[in-house]
Amino acid sequence: MNYFIQNMTNHLITKITVIILSIVMVSCSDWLGEPQPGKSGLNDYFIAGGGAVAIQATNAVYVPLQWEFGQNYCCEWFIGDVASDDALKGGQNTSDIPAAYEIDNFKISSNNALLLDWYQLNFHGVARANFVLEQIPLIEIDATMDESVKNRLLGEAYFLRALYYFRLVRVFEEIPLVTEVISGSEKWKQPKATVEVIYTQIFSDLETANQKLWTVDRLPDSDIGRATKGAAQAMLLKTHLYYAQFDNSHYATAKQWGDSIIESGKYELEAKYADNFSIDNENGKESVFEVQYGEEATSDYGDFGSLPHFGATRGTFTTVLTRSRSTEFPSSLLGGVAEGWGFNKPTEDLHKEFEQGDLRREVSILNLDTGLMTNTNEEFYLGTPYLSRKYALMDSNDVAVWKAHNTRSPINIKLIRYADALLMYAEAANESGDFAMAKATLNQLRRVRRAETTDPATQLPDFPNYVNRKTGINFTDDHAGLREAIRHERRVELAMESHRWFDLVRWGIAVETMNEYRENETSEVQKEMAIFEEKNNYFPLPQYEIDLSGFEQNGKWK
Repeated sequence: MNYFIQNMTNHLITKITVIILSIVMVSCSDWLGEPQPGKSGLNDYFIAGGGAVAIQATNAVYVPLQWEFGQNYCCEWFIGDVASDDALKGGQNTSDIPAAYEIDNFKISSNNALLLDWYQLNFHGVARANFVLEQIPLIEIDATMDESVKNRLLGEAYFLRALYYFRLVRVFEEIPLVTEVISGSEKWKQPKATVEVIYTQIFSDLETANQKLWTVDRLPDSDIGRATKGAAQAMLLKTHLYYAQFDNSHYATAKQWGDSIIESGKYELEAKYADNFSIDNENGKESVFEVQYGEEATSDYGDFGSLPHFGATRGTFTTVLTRSRSTEFPSSLLGGVAEGWGFNKPTEDLHKEFEQGDLRREVSILNLDTGLMTNTNEEFYLGTPYLSRKYALMDSNDVAVWKAHNTRSPINIKLIRYADALLMYAEAANESGDFAMAKATLNQLRRVRRAETTDPATQLPDFPNYVNRKTGINFTDDHAGLREAIRHERRVELAMESHRWFDLVRWGIAVETMNEYRENETSEVQKEMAIFEEKNNYFPLPQYEIDLSGFEQNGKWK
Protein backbone atom coordinates (compact mmCIF):
# COMPACT_ATOMS: atom_id res chain seq x y z
CA MET A 1 0.00 0.00 0.00
CA ASN A 2 1.30 3.46 -0.91
CA TYR A 3 1.00 4.93 2.58
CA PHE A 4 3.22 8.00 2.52
CA ILE A 5 2.14 8.88 -1.03
CA GLN A 6 -1.42 9.22 0.26
CA ASN A 7 -0.24 12.11 2.41
CA MET A 8 0.91 14.12 -0.62
CA THR A 9 -2.39 15.89 -1.20
CA ASN A 10 -2.98 18.65 -3.73
CA HIS A 11 -2.88 21.45 -1.20
CA LEU A 12 0.52 20.27 0.06
CA ILE A 13 1.99 19.96 -3.41
CA THR A 14 0.66 23.37 -4.36
CA LYS A 15 2.01 24.82 -1.11
CA ILE A 16 5.51 23.48 -1.75
CA THR A 17 5.38 24.75 -5.33
CA VAL A 18 4.33 28.22 -4.23
CA ILE A 19 7.11 28.24 -1.64
CA ILE A 20 9.70 27.36 -4.29
CA LEU A 21 8.35 30.05 -6.61
CA SER A 22 8.37 32.56 -3.78
CA ILE A 23 12.16 32.34 -3.59
CA VAL A 24 12.42 34.06 -6.95
CA MET A 25 9.63 36.49 -6.11
CA VAL A 26 11.26 37.56 -2.84
CA SER A 27 14.67 37.88 -4.48
CA CYS A 28 13.32 40.07 -7.26
CA SER A 29 11.60 42.41 -4.82
CA ASP A 30 14.56 43.00 -2.47
CA TRP A 31 15.01 46.52 -3.85
CA LEU A 32 11.65 47.53 -2.42
CA GLY A 33 13.14 47.73 1.06
CA GLU A 34 13.33 45.87 4.33
CA PRO A 35 10.85 43.04 5.11
CA GLN A 36 7.62 44.18 6.71
CA PRO A 37 7.51 43.72 10.50
CA GLY A 38 5.65 40.57 11.53
CA LYS A 39 5.81 39.05 8.07
CA SER A 40 7.09 35.45 7.93
CA GLY A 41 9.81 34.58 5.47
CA LEU A 42 10.65 31.29 3.82
CA ASN A 43 13.08 30.14 6.50
CA ASP A 44 10.59 31.12 9.19
CA TYR A 45 8.00 28.81 7.64
CA PHE A 46 10.32 25.81 7.77
CA ILE A 47 11.80 26.55 11.18
CA ALA A 48 8.35 27.10 12.69
CA GLY A 49 6.91 24.03 11.00
CA GLY A 50 9.69 21.78 12.23
CA GLY A 51 9.84 18.11 11.43
CA ALA A 52 6.32 17.90 10.04
CA VAL A 53 7.15 20.43 7.31
CA ALA A 54 10.46 18.69 6.60
CA ILE A 55 8.64 15.41 6.02
CA GLN A 56 6.03 17.06 3.80
CA ALA A 57 8.66 18.84 1.72
CA THR A 58 10.58 15.58 1.24
CA ASN A 59 7.39 13.79 0.22
CA ALA A 60 6.94 16.40 -2.49
CA VAL A 61 10.34 15.54 -4.01
CA TYR A 62 8.95 12.11 -4.96
CA VAL A 63 5.96 13.51 -6.80
CA PRO A 64 7.54 14.24 -10.23
CA LEU A 65 8.33 10.52 -10.50
CA GLN A 66 4.57 10.02 -10.79
CA TRP A 67 4.01 12.59 -13.51
CA GLU A 68 3.04 11.08 -16.85
CA PHE A 69 1.10 13.89 -18.45
CA GLY A 70 1.94 17.52 -19.13
CA GLN A 71 1.13 18.77 -22.58
CA ASN A 72 1.96 15.31 -23.87
CA TYR A 73 2.03 11.86 -22.26
CA CYS A 74 5.57 11.29 -21.01
CA CYS A 75 5.79 7.84 -19.43
CA GLU A 76 9.40 6.62 -19.44
CA TRP A 77 8.48 3.62 -21.60
CA PHE A 78 7.86 5.96 -24.55
CA ILE A 79 11.67 6.12 -24.59
CA GLY A 80 12.87 2.96 -22.83
CA ASP A 81 10.59 0.55 -24.75
CA VAL A 82 9.22 2.36 -27.80
CA ALA A 83 12.59 3.68 -29.00
CA SER A 84 13.97 0.13 -28.87
CA ASP A 85 13.34 -3.12 -30.72
CA ASP A 86 11.02 -4.24 -27.89
CA ALA A 87 7.98 -2.12 -28.74
CA LEU A 88 6.10 -0.05 -31.28
CA LYS A 89 4.29 3.12 -30.36
CA GLY A 90 0.82 1.68 -30.93
CA GLY A 91 -2.35 3.65 -30.35
CA GLN A 92 -5.22 4.14 -32.77
CA ASN A 93 -2.95 4.81 -35.76
CA THR A 94 0.40 6.36 -36.65
CA SER A 95 -1.02 9.86 -36.04
CA ASP A 96 -1.91 9.10 -32.42
CA ILE A 97 0.59 11.02 -30.20
CA PRO A 98 2.91 12.40 -32.91
CA ALA A 99 5.77 12.94 -30.43
CA ALA A 100 5.83 9.21 -29.67
CA TYR A 101 5.72 8.40 -33.40
CA GLU A 102 8.86 10.51 -33.88
CA ILE A 103 10.69 8.59 -31.13
CA ASP A 104 9.51 5.20 -32.42
CA ASN A 105 10.71 5.89 -35.95
CA PHE A 106 13.76 8.12 -35.31
CA LYS A 107 12.22 11.14 -37.00
CA ILE A 108 12.92 13.32 -34.01
CA SER A 109 13.17 17.09 -33.83
CA SER A 110 14.17 19.38 -30.97
CA ASN A 111 10.51 20.46 -30.76
CA ASN A 112 9.33 17.01 -29.62
CA ALA A 113 6.69 17.62 -26.94
CA LEU A 114 7.30 14.37 -25.08
CA LEU A 115 11.02 15.07 -24.71
CA LEU A 116 10.28 18.58 -23.45
CA ASP A 117 7.97 17.16 -20.80
CA TRP A 118 10.57 14.57 -19.81
CA TYR A 119 13.21 17.28 -19.47
CA GLN A 120 10.98 19.56 -17.42
CA LEU A 121 9.48 17.00 -15.05
CA ASN A 122 12.92 15.72 -14.05
CA PHE A 123 14.25 19.22 -13.48
CA HIS A 124 11.16 19.88 -11.34
CA GLY A 125 12.37 16.96 -9.25
CA VAL A 126 15.90 18.36 -9.09
CA ALA A 127 14.57 21.76 -7.96
CA ARG A 128 12.50 20.19 -5.19
CA ALA A 129 15.45 18.11 -4.00
CA ASN A 130 17.70 21.19 -3.92
CA PHE A 131 15.06 23.02 -1.92
CA VAL A 132 14.88 20.25 0.71
CA LEU A 133 18.67 19.98 0.93
CA GLU A 134 18.87 23.71 1.61
CA GLN A 135 16.10 23.94 4.19
CA ILE A 136 16.13 20.75 6.28
CA PRO A 137 19.59 21.33 7.77
CA LEU A 138 18.21 24.56 9.29
CA ILE A 139 15.38 22.78 11.11
CA GLU A 140 15.79 21.73 14.72
CA ILE A 141 14.85 18.21 15.75
CA ASP A 142 11.49 17.84 17.50
CA ALA A 143 8.85 15.26 18.39
CA THR A 144 8.16 14.47 14.73
CA MET A 145 11.79 14.39 13.55
CA ASP A 146 14.73 13.09 15.56
CA GLU A 147 18.30 13.14 14.26
CA SER A 148 18.00 9.78 12.49
CA VAL A 149 14.80 10.83 10.67
CA LYS A 150 16.39 14.14 9.71
CA ASN A 151 19.36 12.30 8.20
CA ARG A 152 17.05 9.90 6.42
CA LEU A 153 15.08 12.74 4.84
CA LEU A 154 18.29 14.32 3.61
CA GLY A 155 19.35 10.93 2.26
CA GLU A 156 16.09 10.64 0.36
CA ALA A 157 16.63 14.06 -1.23
CA TYR A 158 20.19 13.15 -2.26
CA PHE A 159 18.95 9.85 -3.72
CA LEU A 160 16.14 11.49 -5.65
CA ARG A 161 18.31 14.28 -7.03
CA ALA A 162 20.73 11.63 -8.31
CA LEU A 163 17.87 9.63 -9.81
CA TYR A 164 16.42 12.65 -11.60
CA TYR A 165 19.82 13.56 -13.03
CA PHE A 166 20.42 9.98 -14.12
CA ARG A 167 17.08 9.98 -15.95
CA LEU A 168 18.19 13.17 -17.73
CA VAL A 169 21.81 12.38 -18.61
CA ARG A 170 21.08 9.02 -20.20
CA VAL A 171 18.49 10.62 -22.50
CA PHE A 172 20.13 13.95 -23.36
CA GLU A 173 23.86 13.67 -22.47
CA GLU A 174 25.10 17.18 -21.58
CA ILE A 175 22.61 19.15 -19.47
CA PRO A 176 22.81 21.92 -16.85
CA LEU A 177 23.98 20.79 -13.41
CA VAL A 178 22.19 22.74 -10.68
CA THR A 179 22.79 21.82 -7.03
CA GLU A 180 21.38 24.91 -5.36
CA VAL A 181 18.08 26.71 -5.24
CA ILE A 182 17.69 29.18 -8.10
CA SER A 183 16.95 32.30 -6.09
CA GLY A 184 17.08 35.02 -8.68
CA SER A 185 16.83 35.80 -12.37
CA GLU A 186 20.61 36.14 -12.66
CA LYS A 187 20.84 32.36 -12.13
CA TRP A 188 18.19 31.31 -14.60
CA LYS A 189 20.59 30.72 -17.47
CA GLN A 190 22.68 27.77 -16.39
CA PRO A 191 25.48 26.36 -18.59
CA LYS A 192 25.61 22.72 -19.59
CA ALA A 193 27.91 20.33 -17.76
CA THR A 194 29.81 17.44 -19.30
CA VAL A 195 28.64 13.88 -18.88
CA GLU A 196 31.65 13.21 -16.63
CA VAL A 197 30.78 16.08 -14.30
CA ILE A 198 27.13 15.05 -14.10
CA TYR A 199 27.96 11.43 -13.28
CA THR A 200 30.50 12.57 -10.68
CA GLN A 201 27.70 14.50 -8.95
CA ILE A 202 25.37 11.49 -9.22
CA PHE A 203 27.98 9.22 -7.60
CA SER A 204 28.56 11.75 -4.80
CA ASP A 205 24.84 12.16 -4.10
CA LEU A 206 24.24 8.42 -4.03
CA GLU A 207 27.19 7.76 -1.73
CA THR A 208 25.87 10.41 0.67
CA ALA A 209 22.40 8.89 0.41
CA ASN A 210 23.78 5.44 1.20
CA GLN A 211 25.30 6.80 4.41
CA LYS A 212 22.09 8.45 5.57
CA LEU A 213 19.25 6.18 4.39
CA TRP A 214 17.70 3.37 6.38
CA THR A 215 17.54 -0.27 5.39
CA VAL A 216 14.14 -1.40 4.12
CA ASP A 217 13.36 -3.46 7.23
CA ARG A 218 13.82 -0.40 9.45
CA LEU A 219 11.02 1.56 7.76
CA PRO A 220 7.63 1.44 9.50
CA ASP A 221 4.65 0.38 7.37
CA SER A 222 3.61 4.01 7.03
CA ASP A 223 6.87 4.78 5.21
CA ILE A 224 7.14 1.79 2.89
CA GLY A 225 8.01 3.03 -0.59
CA ARG A 226 10.60 5.56 0.50
CA ALA A 227 14.15 5.32 -0.81
CA THR A 228 16.32 2.96 1.23
CA LYS A 229 19.97 2.07 1.62
CA GLY A 230 19.38 -0.85 -0.74
CA ALA A 231 17.94 1.50 -3.37
CA ALA A 232 21.01 3.75 -3.10
CA GLN A 233 23.34 0.76 -3.47
CA ALA A 234 21.39 -0.54 -6.46
CA MET A 235 21.60 2.89 -8.09
CA LEU A 236 25.34 3.05 -7.40
CA LEU A 237 25.65 -0.34 -9.08
CA LYS A 238 23.56 0.90 -12.00
CA THR A 239 25.17 4.29 -12.52
CA HIS A 240 28.73 2.91 -12.35
CA LEU A 241 27.72 0.19 -14.80
CA TYR A 242 26.39 2.86 -17.16
CA TYR A 243 29.50 4.99 -16.80
CA ALA A 244 31.66 1.98 -17.68
CA GLN A 245 30.83 2.72 -21.32
CA PHE A 246 33.16 5.72 -20.93
CA ASP A 247 35.64 4.22 -18.44
CA ASN A 248 35.67 0.44 -18.05
CA SER A 249 37.33 0.64 -14.62
CA HIS A 250 33.84 1.38 -13.31
CA TYR A 251 32.82 -2.26 -13.85
CA ALA A 252 34.82 -3.17 -10.75
CA THR A 253 33.22 -0.37 -8.75
CA ALA A 254 29.78 -1.45 -9.92
CA LYS A 255 30.51 -5.00 -8.78
CA GLN A 256 31.50 -3.74 -5.32
CA TRP A 257 28.16 -1.99 -4.93
CA GLY A 258 26.45 -5.14 -6.17
CA ASP A 259 28.25 -7.07 -3.43
CA SER A 260 26.79 -4.61 -0.90
CA ILE A 261 23.15 -5.06 -1.88
CA ILE A 262 23.47 -8.85 -2.23
CA GLU A 263 25.32 -9.28 1.08
CA SER A 264 22.72 -7.16 2.89
CA GLY A 265 20.27 -10.05 2.60
CA LYS A 266 17.33 -7.63 2.44
CA TYR A 267 16.02 -8.73 -0.97
CA GLU A 268 15.22 -11.95 -2.80
CA LEU A 269 13.58 -13.07 -6.00
CA GLU A 270 9.85 -13.75 -6.03
CA ALA A 271 9.08 -17.45 -6.32
CA LYS A 272 6.45 -16.55 -8.92
CA TYR A 273 7.53 -14.05 -11.55
CA ALA A 274 4.00 -12.64 -12.08
CA ASP A 275 3.83 -11.59 -8.41
CA ASN A 276 6.18 -8.72 -9.24
CA PHE A 277 3.33 -7.09 -11.16
CA SER A 278 0.43 -7.87 -8.86
CA ILE A 279 -1.18 -4.95 -7.11
CA ASP A 280 -1.56 -7.15 -4.03
CA ASN A 281 2.20 -7.66 -3.85
CA GLU A 282 3.46 -4.13 -4.26
CA ASN A 283 6.72 -3.26 -2.50
CA GLY A 284 7.35 -7.00 -2.17
CA LYS A 285 10.57 -8.84 -1.39
CA GLU A 286 11.96 -8.37 -4.92
CA SER A 287 11.14 -4.65 -5.01
CA VAL A 288 14.12 -2.35 -4.49
CA PHE A 289 12.45 0.90 -5.58
CA GLU A 290 9.17 1.60 -7.26
CA VAL A 291 7.09 4.66 -8.12
CA GLN A 292 4.17 4.72 -5.73
CA TYR A 293 0.62 5.23 -6.99
CA GLY A 294 -2.67 5.16 -5.11
CA GLU A 295 -6.40 4.63 -5.47
CA GLU A 296 -8.18 7.94 -5.93
CA ALA A 297 -11.52 8.39 -7.66
CA THR A 298 -11.14 12.06 -8.63
CA SER A 299 -7.73 11.93 -10.33
CA ASP A 300 -7.53 14.30 -13.27
CA TYR A 301 -5.02 14.81 -16.04
CA GLY A 302 -2.79 16.76 -13.65
CA ASP A 303 -0.86 18.89 -16.16
CA PHE A 304 2.39 19.57 -14.32
CA GLY A 305 2.99 22.71 -16.34
CA SER A 306 0.40 24.94 -14.70
CA LEU A 307 -1.50 25.68 -11.52
CA PRO A 308 -3.88 24.67 -9.97
CA HIS A 309 -3.35 21.16 -11.36
CA PHE A 310 0.40 21.28 -10.73
CA GLY A 311 1.36 17.69 -10.05
CA ALA A 312 -2.11 16.38 -9.29
CA THR A 313 -1.24 12.81 -10.32
CA ARG A 314 -2.24 10.05 -7.89
CA GLY A 315 -2.58 7.18 -10.33
CA THR A 316 -0.64 5.99 -13.36
CA PHE A 317 -1.76 6.47 -16.95
CA THR A 318 0.25 3.42 -17.99
CA THR A 319 -2.60 0.97 -17.44
CA VAL A 320 -5.11 2.68 -19.70
CA LEU A 321 -2.43 3.67 -22.21
CA THR A 322 -1.31 0.07 -22.73
CA ARG A 323 -4.56 -1.91 -22.49
CA SER A 324 -6.49 -3.25 -25.48
CA ARG A 325 -8.60 -0.84 -27.51
CA SER A 326 -11.45 -3.40 -27.68
CA THR A 327 -14.65 -2.73 -25.75
CA GLU A 328 -15.23 -6.48 -25.30
CA PHE A 329 -12.01 -6.87 -23.37
CA PRO A 330 -12.86 -9.03 -20.29
CA SER A 331 -13.47 -6.95 -17.19
CA SER A 332 -13.99 -7.94 -13.58
CA LEU A 333 -16.67 -5.29 -13.26
CA LEU A 334 -20.13 -6.44 -14.26
CA GLY A 335 -21.00 -4.47 -17.36
CA GLY A 336 -17.78 -2.51 -17.03
CA VAL A 337 -15.67 -1.31 -19.90
CA ALA A 338 -11.98 -2.04 -19.46
CA GLU A 339 -10.60 -1.11 -22.84
CA GLY A 340 -7.57 1.09 -23.16
CA TRP A 341 -5.65 3.02 -25.78
CA GLY A 342 -3.29 0.33 -27.11
CA PHE A 343 0.13 1.99 -26.79
CA ASN A 344 3.55 0.39 -26.19
CA LYS A 345 2.91 -2.72 -28.25
CA PRO A 346 5.52 -5.51 -27.93
CA THR A 347 7.21 -6.47 -31.18
CA GLU A 348 7.44 -9.85 -32.83
CA ASP A 349 11.20 -9.55 -32.38
CA LEU A 350 10.76 -9.44 -28.60
CA HIS A 351 8.21 -12.26 -28.69
CA LYS A 352 10.78 -14.47 -30.47
CA GLU A 353 13.52 -13.63 -27.96
CA PHE A 354 11.91 -15.79 -25.27
CA GLU A 355 13.00 -19.42 -25.10
CA GLN A 356 10.42 -22.11 -25.72
CA GLY A 357 8.30 -22.48 -22.60
CA ASP A 358 9.66 -19.41 -20.80
CA LEU A 359 6.70 -18.46 -18.59
CA ARG A 360 7.86 -14.86 -18.45
CA ARG A 361 6.62 -14.26 -21.99
CA GLU A 362 2.96 -14.66 -21.08
CA VAL A 363 3.40 -12.33 -18.10
CA SER A 364 5.01 -9.68 -20.32
CA ILE A 365 3.09 -10.01 -23.59
CA LEU A 366 -0.62 -10.55 -24.18
CA ASN A 367 -1.69 -11.96 -27.53
CA LEU A 368 -5.35 -10.98 -27.53
CA ASP A 369 -7.78 -13.50 -29.01
CA THR A 370 -9.15 -12.03 -32.25
CA GLY A 371 -12.63 -12.95 -31.05
CA LEU A 372 -12.31 -10.21 -28.45
CA MET A 373 -11.29 -7.55 -30.96
CA THR A 374 -14.14 -5.21 -31.76
CA ASN A 375 -11.98 -3.20 -34.13
CA THR A 376 -9.22 -5.31 -35.64
CA ASN A 377 -7.71 -2.36 -37.51
CA GLU A 378 -7.02 -0.62 -34.21
CA GLU A 379 -5.69 -3.73 -32.47
CA PHE A 380 -3.10 -4.42 -35.16
CA TYR A 381 -0.60 -1.58 -35.21
CA LEU A 382 1.65 -1.82 -38.29
CA GLY A 383 0.99 -5.54 -38.34
CA THR A 384 1.64 -6.13 -34.62
CA PRO A 385 -1.22 -7.46 -32.45
CA TYR A 386 0.57 -7.87 -29.10
CA LEU A 387 -0.23 -5.94 -25.93
CA SER A 388 1.97 -5.03 -22.98
CA ARG A 389 0.63 -6.95 -19.99
CA LYS A 390 2.73 -6.20 -16.89
CA TYR A 391 0.92 -3.02 -15.86
CA ALA A 392 -2.45 -3.81 -17.44
CA LEU A 393 -3.92 -4.80 -14.05
CA MET A 394 -5.05 -8.28 -15.07
CA ASP A 395 -5.64 -11.39 -13.00
CA SER A 396 -4.29 -14.87 -13.76
CA ASN A 397 -7.26 -15.54 -16.05
CA ASP A 398 -6.45 -12.51 -18.24
CA VAL A 399 -9.43 -10.65 -16.81
CA ALA A 400 -8.90 -6.92 -16.41
CA VAL A 401 -9.27 -5.44 -12.94
CA TRP A 402 -10.44 -1.85 -13.02
CA LYS A 403 -10.31 0.52 -10.11
CA ALA A 404 -11.91 3.75 -8.94
CA HIS A 405 -10.96 5.99 -11.85
CA ASN A 406 -11.46 5.37 -15.56
CA THR A 407 -8.00 6.52 -16.65
CA ARG A 408 -5.80 6.47 -13.55
CA SER A 409 -4.61 3.14 -12.13
CA PRO A 410 -3.13 2.55 -8.64
CA ILE A 411 -0.51 -0.03 -9.68
CA ASN A 412 3.09 0.93 -8.85
CA ILE A 413 5.76 1.16 -11.55
CA LYS A 414 8.89 -0.84 -10.69
CA LEU A 415 12.08 1.15 -11.32
CA ILE A 416 14.49 -1.36 -9.75
CA ARG A 417 13.78 -5.01 -9.03
CA TYR A 418 16.27 -7.33 -7.35
CA ALA A 419 16.37 -9.36 -10.58
CA ASP A 420 17.63 -6.22 -12.35
CA ALA A 421 20.28 -5.77 -9.66
CA LEU A 422 21.42 -9.40 -10.01
CA LEU A 423 21.73 -9.12 -13.78
CA MET A 424 23.65 -5.85 -13.47
CA TYR A 425 25.90 -7.55 -10.92
CA ALA A 426 26.46 -10.52 -13.23
CA GLU A 427 27.40 -8.12 -16.04
CA ALA A 428 29.77 -6.13 -13.83
CA ALA A 429 31.40 -9.34 -12.59
CA ASN A 430 31.86 -10.72 -16.10
CA GLU A 431 33.29 -7.49 -17.46
CA SER A 432 35.66 -7.07 -14.51
CA GLY A 433 37.04 -10.59 -14.81
CA ASP A 434 35.05 -12.66 -12.31
CA PHE A 435 33.57 -15.11 -14.79
CA ALA A 436 32.65 -17.71 -12.15
CA MET A 437 30.63 -15.24 -10.06
CA ALA A 438 28.91 -13.84 -13.14
CA LYS A 439 27.93 -17.32 -14.31
CA ALA A 440 26.68 -18.36 -10.87
CA THR A 441 24.57 -15.20 -10.54
CA LEU A 442 22.95 -15.62 -13.94
CA ASN A 443 22.11 -19.24 -13.18
CA GLN A 444 20.76 -18.28 -9.75
CA LEU A 445 18.10 -16.17 -11.44
CA ARG A 446 17.32 -18.77 -14.10
CA ARG A 447 16.91 -21.52 -11.50
CA VAL A 448 14.35 -19.48 -9.58
CA ARG A 449 12.43 -18.77 -12.78
CA ARG A 450 12.54 -22.41 -13.87
CA ALA A 451 11.27 -23.59 -10.47
CA GLU A 452 7.86 -22.12 -11.34
CA THR A 453 7.09 -25.20 -13.42
CA THR A 454 7.69 -28.94 -13.01
CA ASP A 455 7.32 -29.57 -16.73
CA PRO A 456 10.82 -30.27 -18.15
CA ALA A 457 9.70 -28.84 -21.49
CA THR A 458 9.16 -25.42 -19.96
CA GLN A 459 12.14 -25.27 -17.61
CA LEU A 460 15.08 -22.96 -18.23
CA PRO A 461 18.45 -24.76 -18.44
CA ASP A 462 21.60 -23.35 -16.87
CA PHE A 463 24.04 -21.30 -18.90
CA PRO A 464 25.51 -22.26 -21.37
CA ASN A 465 23.11 -25.05 -22.29
CA TYR A 466 20.59 -23.09 -24.37
CA VAL A 467 20.51 -21.50 -27.78
CA ASN A 468 22.05 -18.15 -28.58
CA ARG A 469 19.45 -16.60 -30.86
CA LYS A 470 22.11 -14.74 -32.84
CA THR A 471 24.13 -17.85 -33.73
CA GLY A 472 21.46 -20.55 -33.60
CA ILE A 473 23.67 -22.75 -31.38
CA ASN A 474 24.29 -22.96 -27.64
CA PHE A 475 26.11 -20.11 -25.91
CA THR A 476 29.87 -20.54 -25.63
CA ASP A 477 31.06 -21.16 -22.08
CA ASP A 478 33.36 -18.15 -21.94
CA HIS A 479 33.38 -14.41 -21.31
CA ALA A 480 31.92 -13.50 -24.70
CA GLY A 481 29.21 -16.15 -24.53
CA LEU A 482 28.24 -15.10 -21.03
CA ARG A 483 28.03 -11.47 -22.11
CA GLU A 484 25.52 -12.44 -24.82
CA ALA A 485 23.57 -14.62 -22.37
CA ILE A 486 23.31 -11.81 -19.81
CA ARG A 487 22.08 -9.43 -22.51
CA HIS A 488 19.48 -11.99 -23.57
CA GLU A 489 18.39 -12.47 -19.97
CA ARG A 490 18.01 -8.75 -19.36
CA ARG A 491 15.79 -8.49 -22.41
CA VAL A 492 13.38 -11.26 -21.38
CA GLU A 493 13.46 -10.72 -17.61
CA LEU A 494 12.91 -6.97 -17.85
CA ALA A 495 10.74 -6.92 -20.98
CA MET A 496 8.45 -3.88 -21.23
CA GLU A 497 9.94 -2.26 -18.11
CA SER A 498 11.71 0.64 -19.90
CA HIS A 499 15.24 -0.82 -19.76
CA ARG A 500 15.93 -2.08 -23.28
CA TRP A 501 16.70 1.17 -25.10
CA PHE A 502 19.15 2.36 -22.46
CA ASP A 503 20.87 -1.04 -22.42
CA LEU A 504 21.39 -0.97 -26.19
CA VAL A 505 22.96 2.49 -26.02
CA ARG A 506 25.32 1.79 -23.12
CA TRP A 507 26.42 -1.49 -24.74
CA GLY A 508 27.29 0.44 -27.89
CA ILE A 509 25.15 -1.78 -30.12
CA ALA A 510 22.11 0.42 -30.75
CA VAL A 511 23.02 1.25 -34.37
CA GLU A 512 23.56 -2.33 -35.51
CA THR A 513 20.69 -3.74 -33.43
CA MET A 514 18.08 -1.23 -34.53
CA ASN A 515 18.94 -1.40 -38.23
CA GLU A 516 18.96 -5.20 -38.17
CA TYR A 517 15.62 -5.10 -36.36
CA ARG A 518 14.21 -2.72 -38.99
CA GLU A 519 15.23 -5.05 -41.81
CA ASN A 520 13.34 -7.94 -40.21
CA GLU A 521 10.19 -6.05 -39.22
CA THR A 522 6.91 -5.92 -41.11
CA SER A 523 6.74 -3.96 -44.33
CA GLU A 524 4.42 -1.52 -42.57
CA VAL A 525 7.09 -0.77 -39.93
CA GLN A 526 9.86 -0.49 -42.51
CA LYS A 527 7.81 2.09 -44.39
CA GLU A 528 7.59 4.31 -41.30
CA MET A 529 10.97 3.78 -39.62
CA ALA A 530 14.02 5.82 -40.63
CA ILE A 531 17.52 4.41 -40.88
CA PHE A 532 19.09 4.54 -37.44
CA GLU A 533 22.13 6.82 -37.14
CA GLU A 534 24.71 7.17 -34.39
CA LYS A 535 23.29 10.54 -33.35
CA ASN A 536 20.06 8.74 -32.39
CA ASN A 537 21.83 7.19 -29.39
CA TYR A 538 20.78 10.32 -27.52
CA PHE A 539 17.96 12.77 -28.03
CA PRO A 540 18.15 16.47 -28.89
CA LEU A 541 17.76 19.00 -26.14
CA PRO A 542 14.34 20.67 -26.31
CA GLN A 543 14.47 23.83 -28.41
CA TYR A 544 12.26 25.59 -25.86
CA GLU A 545 14.94 25.10 -23.18
CA ILE A 546 17.73 26.14 -25.57
CA ASP A 547 15.87 29.39 -26.29
CA LEU A 548 15.41 30.05 -22.57
CA SER A 549 18.95 29.22 -21.47
CA GLY A 550 21.05 30.16 -24.46
CA PHE A 551 23.21 27.04 -24.53
CA GLU A 552 24.03 25.11 -27.70
CA GLN A 553 22.35 21.96 -28.93
CA ASN A 554 24.19 18.74 -28.07
CA GLY A 555 26.50 16.67 -30.25
CA LYS A 556 25.43 15.76 -33.76
CA TRP A 557 22.04 17.43 -33.29
CA LYS A 558 23.63 20.88 -33.75
